[in-house]
Amino acid sequence: MRFLNTVRGAVAALGVCALAAAGSVGAVAPAHASATGSAAIGSFTYEVRGATVKVPVGCFLTHAVKGSGKRITSQLAGVDCVGVAATFSQFCNWRIDFAYADTNGKTYKTSRGATHAECAGAPLRNAAPQTLPVYGKTCAKLYLNGKLRAVQCHYVTK
Repeated sequence: MRFLNTVRGAVAALGVCALAAAGSVGAVAPAHASATGSAAIGSFTYEVRGATVKVPVGCFLTHAVKGSGKRITSQLAGVDCVGVAATFSQFCNWRIDFAYADTNGKTYKTSRGATHAECAGAPLRNAAPQTLPVYGKTCAKLYLNGKLRAVQCHYVTK
């Protein structure tokens, strides 16, 4: 488990560097075969069963896609936190959706994830392999307590 957290932390750190180089958070990254990217989750608080939960700065929605052309062989999205946030962050009532849009940006399919009532330090979801009907983009969307908190997308191109 410690190894997995180290790998996840390294992926998040690389994603942060890529975002800084791109100059925008949540930007769509072109991917001809495989891609990994992260979008920052801003600090916020929310209520769970009468208790206030605070998510500090330092958490990211990381989204990885592998495949070629319209064929996605694996897709994974999860929350990674670094620094103090890695120690103190808990995500309750969370779900991760995968959304697919065509080249005009029109969403044609959403794979809605299960809502997890329990609290987790590192929510994670895998999507089944698939072949998309059209080129466009795939996005991971993180919801906490029913509210959209982060989106990270990759283009799916020839």
